Amino acid sequence: MLNAIAGVAVLALGLAAGPAQASAGVDSTQTVRFASAPWPGVTIKTTVAQTVLEAIGYQTDLTHASWTIALQGVVRGDIDADLGIWMPTQKSTVQPLVAAGKIDLLVKNVPDAQYDLVVPDYVWNAGIHSIADLNARAEKFDHRIYGIEAGNDGNQIVEEAIEGNVYDLGEWRLRASSTAAMLAEAGRAIDDKRWIVFLGWKPHWMNIKYDLRYLEDPKAIWGGGSSVWTAINPAYAKAHPNVTRFLKQMVVPAEIQSQWIYDYGYDKQSAEDVARRWLSGHMDRVARWLEGVTTADGKTPALAAVEKALAE
Repeated sequence: MLNAIAGVAVLALGLAAGPAQASAGVDSTQTVRFASAPWPGVTIKTTVAQTVLEAIGYQTDLTHASWTIALQGVVRGDIDADLGIWMPTQKSTVQPLVAAGKIDLLVKNVPDAQYDLVVPDYVWNAGIHSIADLNARAEKFDHRIYGIEAGNDGNQIVEEAIEGNVYDLGEWRLRASSTAAMLAEAGRAIDDKRWIVFLGWKPHWMNIKYDLRYLEDPKAIWGGGSSVWTAINPAYAKAHPNVTRFLKQMVVPAEIQSQWIYDYGYDKQSAEDVARRWLSGHMDRVARWLEGVTTADGKTPALAAVEKALAE
């Protein structure tokens, strides 16, 4: 059903393949081309969007690439939309593109996202409520903060805090690894009730699997509250108001997307199955996404087409 492209190198060169041949009655220009970083959250969210769009007569493609390459695809017009723009952590890259009119930030599709340092609930209950509380109990943490891939924006925030001795973290160390390795270490620590502090974000399955607390950040080194945005190519948005309206109205709370990510990224269910099952059980929310949206041929209200497709 969903056409997923692994064309990272192709996209990076700005030579992304053209739209797939459309089905009968649907013009090939109505292929909606998505790109995203290979993260479970934006992958499953994009799959939900693709499932809806295909139900109303569009073709879709999904290209996985690093988030910066995916964003450049939107700038060039090789890609129509990216549903995984994290703000404010990606602001230094994204905002100049918005200011120059090269991309539009269409909507906060997850308005209540969060990206910060987290601790297990038993550490919180012992009095660690803020990043400012960490250093007083540094030995319990072995002066160590666990991060993800080197160069990640979250790692950089922690490294800058250590270098600047913000929150008295000057003698601490960042242990960079990968998301999987960090979460594996966190899981072992939680099983053993060891103290640990690591990068946490929502939406993500970690918030379903573990009882985590996000540390307060009175100095706002994490930039305040987070949100995930939909970025769209401005020319595409103007030329395709029907798709644009749907994407602008597709907003989900972090709690819902965290469950999607748990089912897909942790429980290893297929993205298509997760999307169809959730959509079938939440048509009230889908109806809000599809207010004023029609099928690709403009002849039928979109909601009726989605209900029919999901019933098949």
